[in-house]
Amino acid sequence: MDGRLGMKANPGKQLEMAVGEKVYLRVPVRTKLISATDNIVEVAREYLGHLVQPDDIVVVSEKAVAISQRRFYHVDEVKPSLLAKILSRFVRYSPAGANLRSPQAMELTMRQVGRLRVLVAAIIGGLGKLFGIRGLFYRICGEAASSIDAAWEYTIPPYQNCIVLGPENPQGVAQDLKAALGCEAAVIDANDLGVQVLGTSSSRVDEPLLVTLLQDNPLGQSAEQTPFGIIRAVTESELDLTSTG
Repeated sequence: MDGRLGMKANPGKQLEMAVGEKVYLRVPVRTKLISATDNIVEVAREYLGHLVQPDDIVVVSEKAVAISQRRFYHVDEVKPSLLAKILSRFVRYSPAGANLRSPQAMELTMRQVGRLRVLVAAIIGGLGKLFGIRGLFYRICGEAASSIDAAWEYTIPPYQNCIVLGPENPQGVAQDLKAALGCEAAVIDANDLGVQVLGTSSSRVDEPLLVTLLQDNPLGQSAEQTPFGIIRAVTESELDLTSTG
């Protein structure tokens, strides 16, 4: 491994993680601010092309992908219906980021999934909570609901007042990244509460391993500006070189 790569963890995070008998680096890669005029694959080529190795796995934030696909709305663009306002009141508060407690985010979810499906999911989800079963709402509504990010003050400007939908065709995006970079890739939805793999470049990507390696959200989701990460298995000698390089 080239010690000149300057691999550095985000504040409060660890660069390496041991899983079983193996050690992995989770390297956050800082880029320019992703915008609606960017091609996410070209951004990856520019900032990661000289860093990756064939056995690496590149991960990219679903929010960065969605923004590059123009899948976001300013809160002032979305007028929530009465149903959206009512349903959003029953969504549990999350300290890890904004969610469907936002009436605007709930409204956009209903537009994607369908009002009837969301209403049925809310009823079943409410009944499930009575029996200690959580998450039924998102299981019924799918990734369109679980991947949406409402406006949040800690989101990197200028997107703190925007609602970002889930990305289109994350599997295809991951495959395009693999073709451009020469290593496996995955589109992920990660925060401080959990990780979801939305798309992978091939069946060779070990999704449960990725979830384990990203469970502490090493890319961050605020001012870090590190939408990409490189996952790399390392030996002890390579790990020593990284710590001194």
